[in-house]
Amino acid sequence: MLWKRLLLAVGAGALGLVPALSGADQGSDPAASARTATPIKHLVVIFQENVSFDHYFATYPAAANPPGEPAFHAAEGTPNVNGLNGALLTNNPNLSNPQRLDRSQAVTCDQDHVYTDEQQAMDLGALDLFVQKTGAGLSLAQCLAKVGNPAPAGGVSPNDAVMDYYDGNTVTALWNYAQRFSMSDNSFSTGYGPSTPGALNLVSGNSFGAICGGNNTINAPRCPTTFSTANNPGVVAPQGPGTVFGDDRPFFDNCDRPGQSTAQMGGQNIGDLLNTNGLTWGWFQGGFANCAQTHANVLGASVGDYIMHHEPFQYYQSTSNPLHLPPSSDAMIGRQDQANHQYDIGKFFAAADAGRLPAVSFLKAPAFQDGHGAYSDPLDEQTFLVQTINHLQRLDTWESTAVVIAYDDSDGWYDHVLGPLAIQSQTPVDGLTGAGQCGANAAKVPMGQQGRCGYGMRQPFLVVSPFARVNFVDHTLTDQSSITRFIEDNWHLGRIGSGSADAFAGTLGGMFDFGRPHASRLFLDPATGQPVRGDHGED
Repeated sequence: MLWKRLLLAVGAGALGLVPALSGADQGSDPAASARTATPIKHLVVIFQENVSFDHYFATYPAAANPPGEPAFHAAEGTPNVNGLNGALLTNNPNLSNPQRLDRSQAVTCDQDHVYTDEQQAMDLGALDLFVQKTGAGLSLAQCLAKVGNPAPAGGVSPNDAVMDYYDGNTVTALWNYAQRFSMSDNSFSTGYGPSTPGALNLVSGNSFGAICGGNNTINAPRCPTTFSTANNPGVVAPQGPGTVFGDDRPFFDNCDRPGQSTAQMGGQNIGDLLNTNGLTWGWFQGGFANCAQTHANVLGASVGDYIMHHEPFQYYQSTSNPLHLPPSSDAMIGRQDQANHQYDIGKFFAAADAGRLPAVSFLKAPAFQDGHGAYSDPLDEQTFLVQTINHLQRLDTWESTAVVIAYDDSDGWYDHVLGPLAIQSQTPVDGLTGAGQCGANAAKVPMGQQGRCGYGMRQPFLVVSPFARVNFVDHTLTDQSSITRFIEDNWHLGRIGSGSADAFAGTLGGMFDFGRPHASRLFLDPATGQPVRGDHGED
């Protein structure tokens, strides 16, 4: 193909240098005609919940492989990662050593991932207060009992839950994706804190701009206690004076309960830029069509599918769908209509199977499959990831698709790497470098936007694509807004601006090799995470 002769591999910072050519066979695929900086015409961002890098990849690529659990054996030449070894495993500065969790311990309790507490767990760079600050002092036995998991805790006492990790016998699919495609061991949340700031940073690179807020927003007036249906598609409200540092619910969402703490954001997000440029896109979330819908996780617990503060576009008037209206027809999925680009996750597969995969799709699993401690788990998460990626690989559009697997926050799980101080802040809720401080230099607070301390915790980050480098570990410094930057660069959108971290976000370019796409596909078993259909999982 012509682009194979012309494209150069993208290096660090060079994404915009790749010739912008359309796909060879556009067919009925509306995204194929868009002018892009790479051969990627479809980006699918699977945004999961609450995992630190060490919690899933601490010992990669070495798994324990006990009898009765899916085995993982690394291919020769598989690179190591910046994980846990030596004294970090046997003489850790925290109150207990990290210990391996097995598959029976998949459902664990939720950890503390509050903005302030995560900073304090870092203990001025010593990284030794996780048990006290984000683990609530809970042993693994107490943690399992809290969620009704009958599995024995095992391990060596003391065994504090927050320190523990899974390996390739539980998060088997993710380890296989890492080995077959590309992963990063140097990717961070843009800021500290829980789900909502992470989701906002994914779509705008900024948790500042709140017009009004609640208990988890600083420097902004209180929002009304009832949600608003007054969305105004395409009209971007100016940034407000506040910063969201916790899980205030979206102001534009009728699934909210009266009296809950809400926030409304102003300023642009990536959806606004995509709209301005006439591109198809959507946020697809489990339970969006029916807020009361539930599923049972592996322990049999009933879990509501839709979690409103995981839906970032509902915070912005311009991109919200407060009444959760469906698209006027399946042909309009990804286009502007009454749904305003916000959909139930089933609509993603309807569009994909009809050959109308949007240019940019954000996927949010139903809650029981999003990986979040207490109500979800790595096994239910694996089912969602594998079924979704298997499905995408069977489509004609796979040849121009990249899937990014990323996370909204760490849940407070232990990670041994302190992120660089890219964004400073000095507020009463900060505590990274001292009481009320995340760095002491007010001149390094972007545009005076306080309450955005970061980079935050390190998290898993993978790229699954025909263009992903094979069995590759990228060490480039990236954060959640690096996804925003990739979208901006690939579709020539320009920058969000107004303090967005997209201005200095690291590139994802090193995880791709656009000069040498690989045609083979990797199909995995959703239950075991192990390859099926031959040595390379080829279709």
